[in-house]
Amino acid sequence: MTNSQNSRSLLMYISSMLIFGTIGIFRRFIPIPSALLACVRGLLGGLFLLAFIRLRGKGTGKRVPGQTLVGLAVTGVMIGINWILLFEAYNHTTVAVATLCYYMQPTIVVLLSPLIFREKLTGKKAVCAALSILGMVLVSGVVGERPGPGHFLGILLGLGAACFYAGVVILNKTIRGNSAYQRTTIQLLSAGLAMVPYLLVTGGFGGAALNATQVVLLLVVGIVHTGIAYVLYFGSMEGLSVQSIAVLSYIDPVSALLFSAVLLREPLSLLNLVGAVLIIGSAIVSEMPEKKKRTSTS
Repeated sequence: MTNSQNSRSLLMYISSMLIFGTIGIFRRFIPIPSALLACVRGLLGGLFLLAFIRLRGKGTGKRVPGQTLVGLAVTGVMIGINWILLFEAYNHTTVAVATLCYYMQPTIVVLLSPLIFREKLTGKKAVCAALSILGMVLVSGVVGERPGPGHFLGILLGLGAACFYAGVVILNKTIRGNSAYQRTTIQLLSAGLAMVPYLLVTGGFGGAALNATQVVLLLVVGIVHTGIAYVLYFGSMEGLSVQSIAVLSYIDPVSALLFSAVLLREPLSLLNLVGAVLIIGSAIVSEMPEKKKRTSTS
């Protein structure tokens, strides 16, 4: 692969992470129920990806086996619930704190992997998990702060979103075959469709009246933050190493912290910043491969 192709993949991946990092900002200005927002996001994003794979031939022509379809539908529902919890977390605490809670997902996967996949929990991963949990304590405001009303509910919602996303990551490891575009399209459409019965029962389709600007923001979340972002994300995979993808993925939470501080004027205390460094830093270190010991040939 040429340097220009590598650079293109890098630019595409960083762009997708920056797009994901701004979703909390957009959610603040869309006054509709979180379930309705998740429904619209899933349907618009899924339809955009479906149109993309039809036009570009990405993964078309291969039938999805019934068992795989069921697995994708289940994970799609989990994605929808994950979005609802995350969107509600944005409503109850700052975008920065909600995002950091959400990025406890890698730690949850690390801690569950020995139980589910019988993977060995190395000393490095155990230390990183412990530091990440310590970071979560500092971010939560339990130590030395007096958080506002609803703050702890926002934290619980963010952690709930992280748990559901961890479940999606774990289940995705058991789903084989078909292209990433095809699998994600099914998951996004399932996420959106799963919200429809709930919204019909709760009357959530009524929502709040949106003005023209808010409608545009809603379309951006569905098309740009979901459809286009996933096209960029998957389109960059072949040109980047697994380690690069793992490390660069933390552009998302870091950019979310910066955007919330600059655009929403959301403050972060010193303890919050230390917690953020522990959560993101420990996750990055945990993703780095172990150095193999040299064996003597003499």
